Amino acid sequence: MARRGRRQSRRPGDPGRRPDISRVLETGIQRQGYAGRTYVVRAVRGNATGREYTCPGCQQQLSAAVAHVVVWPDDGLGDVSDRRHWHTTCWSARDRRPPRGSWR
Repeated sequence: MARRGRRQSRRPGDPGRRPDISRVLETGIQRQGYAGRTYVVRAVRGNATGREYTCPGCQQQLSAAVAHVVVWPDDGLGDVSDRRHWHTTCWSARDRRPPRGSWR
């Protein structure tokens, strides 16, 4: 009959320690500069929420079903309303084709 091994804690003697999840929360996030500011950029895959956004780079409709990037200032002072949804190609070309409209 095979022996069943007992699970051992990762750190014996430190049972109350909580795992550090900051790396998990930062997954897929990059910090990139543009126009003298630093922005947080997160790539999102398409989903079926049915939402529509306006891309600041081309002023075209951007369906939530299309993979895109979400960008917001890295100053920590903003809220959800400061996030902008960009086509991935528009964000990549922002230096060659500056955004129009409501982007600030």
